[in-house]
Amino acid sequence: MKAVFLAAGKGQRMQPLTYHLPKALLKIAGKTLLEHNIDKLPDSVDELIIVVGHLKEQIINYFGSRFHGRPVKYVEQKKALGTGHAVSLCSKFVQGDFLVLMADDLYGKEDIANIANHKNSALLVKRLRSKFRGGKIIIDPHSNALLVIKEGVHESGLVNAALYKLSSDFFNYPLVKIPGTKEYGLPQQLLAYAKEHKVDSIEAKEWIQISDLKDAARVEKKICREGNCQDQSFIEYFKS
Repeated sequence: MKAVFLAAGKGQRMQPLTYHLPKALLKIAGKTLLEHNIDKLPDSVDELIIVVGHLKEQIINYFGSRFHGRPVKYVEQKKALGTGHAVSLCSKFVQGDFLVLMADDLYGKEDIANIANHKNSALLVKRLRSKFRGGKIIIDPHSNALLVIKEGVHESGLVNAALYKLSSDFFNYPLVKIPGTKEYGLPQQLLAYAKEHKVDSIEAKEWIQISDLKDAARVEKKICREGNCQDQSFIEYFKS
C-alpha cells in the first residue's frame, strides 16, 4: 500500500518560519511534522509518495530516495490548485488501495492503522463539541457511510480530519472545483465517489491540526510532557 503525503503548500499561517522552510519540515519536539506521521505508518505501507511544491528541493534532500526503510517518490504540484488536484498527480504511481495524509497535521498511530486496515474506502473524522471551521461530516446513522460534507463554520459535530483510504478507481472520477476558487477539492471529489462507492467514516482518537505557530508550541508542550521531547524550539521561540 502507498501513502500519499500532501506537502506542496506554503504554510502562510506559519510565517515567518515558512519563508525559507517548507511547513512539512518544521520541527516539533525535535522531529519534522512529516516525520512524525511517517513514523506512525503501519508496516503494510511499503512506499511513500510526497507531493511537493513550495521549496521542494529541501523536502527532497531531507527524505531522499529512501527513508526509514521505505522507497520515496516525489510528485511536483507546480500551481496551488487544491488537494484534489494534488492527489490526481499521483495516479500513475498508484495501483489498488492507498492512503492520503496531510503532511502538516498530526495523526494517531492507531487511527492510521484502523484506516489502513479497513476493508472499504474510509475517511477519518473527529467529533468536536465546540465551534469549528472546516468540513462538517454528515453520515448515515445506520451504515456509518459518508453522505455530505458541509464546508463553513459549525457549532459542533464531526469534522473532516483529512486522512483518507482510497482505491485507485477514485482516479476515474473527475476533479471537482471548490465554489468561488480556482482550486479542486479532495473532499468535493470524494462526495462524488461516495455516491457510487461506500465510504465509511472512522472516528479519530487522536488528530491535531497545526494551523499556526501557537498550535505548534502547544503540541510541542504536550509531546514534551509525555517524555518524547528531543528539542523545544517552538517553546523557546515564544519565549524569545
